[in-house]
Amino acid sequence: MKKKKDLKVALVHDYLREYGGAERVVEALHELFPDAPVYTAFFDPDALGMHAGRFDGWDIRETWITKLPFYKKLFSPYRIFAPKAFESLDLSEYDVVISSTNAYFAKAVTTQSGSKKANHYCYCHTPARSLYGYTTMTDWKRNPFTRVIGTLMNHYLRVVDFQIAQHDFKFIANSGETKRRIAKFYRRDSVVIFPPVDVQKVSDTEHKNLKKRSGDYYLYVGRLAASKHVDLAIKACTQLGVQLKVVGSGKGEEYLRSMAGPSIEFLGGVTDEVLHDVYAGAKALIFPAEDEDFGIVPIEAMGHGVPVLAHRSGGPRETILEGKTGLFFDELTVKSLVEKMQQFETEEKKFNSSAIYTHALEFRKERFQKEIVELISSL
Repeated sequence: MKKKKDLKVALVHDYLREYGGAERVVEALHELFPDAPVYTAFFDPDALGMHAGRFDGWDIRETWITKLPFYKKLFSPYRIFAPKAFESLDLSEYDVVISSTNAYFAKAVTTQSGSKKANHYCYCHTPARSLYGYTTMTDWKRNPFTRVIGTLMNHYLRVVDFQIAQHDFKFIANSGETKRRIAKFYRRDSVVIFPPVDVQKVSDTEHKNLKKRSGDYYLYVGRLAASKHVDLAIKACTQLGVQLKVVGSGKGEEYLRSMAGPSIEFLGGVTDEVLHDVYAGAKALIFPAEDEDFGIVPIEAMGHGVPVLAHRSGGPRETILEGKTGLFFDELTVKSLVEKMQQFETEEKKFNSSAIYTHALEFRKERFQKEIVELISSL
């Protein structure tokens, strides 16, 4: 096995048009392998906005999807071309290829050509939610036209996705939840490596001071999308008359604003520095996402000593310690969330912010990078 510094590595990512947990994974991988080119369906700096600068100086190589008309707006229906677009990339000259993928088939890249073969590791954030019955960012079934077209497209892509998943590569799952999905839908085994989370190490003095923290408001952080169920947090906080700060943007913002009471504040997208301050001032994070693949946001909150109120589904069940770092509500209803918030109000003092912070340290970037290197070295 070559030493890490001698490996010829390529990174592959679905597309670069938004900044979230998947892109943080690519950043951490690129930090490990700074000379590695990043192959992606397309790169849209305008859509990335203030986050576009994170990718300055990277060797980013796009597919022929960029030659399709209006690809920046029609990227979702162009999923039907994504498998072929990535398959056209012959990366067999590399020693190691690491693909980061969800719904755009980055794992379809060609890694064997004649006698040349790259070792391919697929970091799977989840099998595509739209293909396997999970809630998605938009309610595409509401419109009769998109429902018919989308159903036909998804049936075709589900078959293609399964075939691609049988290729010769090693699956890495971002959580036990995703590992179960990979086994269920792909009939493949995988190794779990939790994604990197921005948890800043603090001094011993700051660590001790965490015990004294007391927040003033509830907080939601994430995309304003259907699968996140932000409306539950807004309705619950409006009903209780408690302050809620909403960080994030998305197509659902106008609808969410229409239901918000005077105690709800929309902050939009914010810088990392502002986000740290917002986390630090919160009394609890509300995380009502359904069947979340992993859930980086709850750990970011816990990294500031902030407890989490989360829906009992998906990845958060693996990262939140009930009664110690947060609480779970069982139903995706305002009533269920309100009841859990009322319980939290009576039990808030029992949550030890210092212990919550210590738990979050288990998910730092350094742990992710170490486990990636160990996996590559072992295989």
